[in-house]
Amino acid sequence: MAQAMQPKSTGATHATGSLFATDHRPHPLQDTLLWVTAVLGVLAFISSMFHNLHLLSSWAGLIGILTGLYSQFISRTTHERFATLMGLGSAGVGFYLGMAHGGLFGGVIG
Repeated sequence: MAQAMQPKSTGATHATGSLFATDHRPHPLQDTLLWVTAVLGVLAFISSMFHNLHLLSSWAGLIGILTGLYSQFISRTTHERFATLMGLGSAGVGFYLGMAHGGLFGGVIG
């Protein structure tokens, strides 16, 4: 009866409790959205440090926020959620600083 004492393996994750737990399956849509969110977040964050780039930072931040929110909605693993949250945070900071420096249409319509 030794086999009755063995824990059942679901095959999903082997590192229980790991921050970067994965289900060992490809998620191309989720990974693409994760990278788009991360790139737009970094772009928005860095460009928000320059006052005259407020159009770039506010639009990149807004699109990064929307992409990140959808990515969070359809994400499957902790890794995807964690990395998307980092991109969302930087996109949010870039968006709000871009809005403070002139906004989405500052100087274009006026």
